[in-house]
Amino acid sequence: MSDQIRPPAYSPISKWIHWITALCVLGIIPGGIIMTNMDEGPLQNQIYDMHRSFGVVVFVLALARVTARRMFGTPAPLETLTPLERRASVAVHHSLMALIILMPLIGWLMTSAYRVDVSVFGLFTLPHLMPKSEPIFDALAAAHKWLGLLMAALILSHIGAAIMHTFIKRDGVLQRMLPSGRG
Repeated sequence: MSDQIRPPAYSPISKWIHWITALCVLGIIPGGIIMTNMDEGPLQNQIYDMHRSFGVVVFVLALARVTARRMFGTPAPLETLTPLERRASVAVHHSLMALIILMPLIGWLMTSAYRVDVSVFGLFTLPHLMPKSEPIFDALAAAHKWLGLLMAALILSHIGAAIMHTFIKRDGVLQRMLPSGRG
């Protein structure tokens, strides 16, 4: 889709991908924090399995979202946004998009380096992407942790901006992304 021709609204598929991804990520982040801070055992293993499985779902949704954006485009920013809000919006959206692609890939690489099999909801197992390596695992685990915290901070700012636009500015920014919204 040309940058010159922008649709008047987000496509319904883009809206649904956004909200399904949001629900997954809002479960994955606290799950990741909980699982790494709990005692080892069957419950921890189940949470790890769910974390990894939903990470794969997020990765697939991210690819679908990129495809939908290219196919259907995105509407122009609302005219009510200040120049700072436009820059912040673009920066946060692009950063979140990059992270929902990178985080599952880093997680997959990390589990490959640790030699953990990733069973996706018991349906199939991901292949290992690299040989076993504790130093690589440690580096990827640190990156996954810190990027996860960055993602959480960006999500909080994204939600905060949606709240501000809904209740303070009342300019319809959130309504543009609601499944039943117009733009």
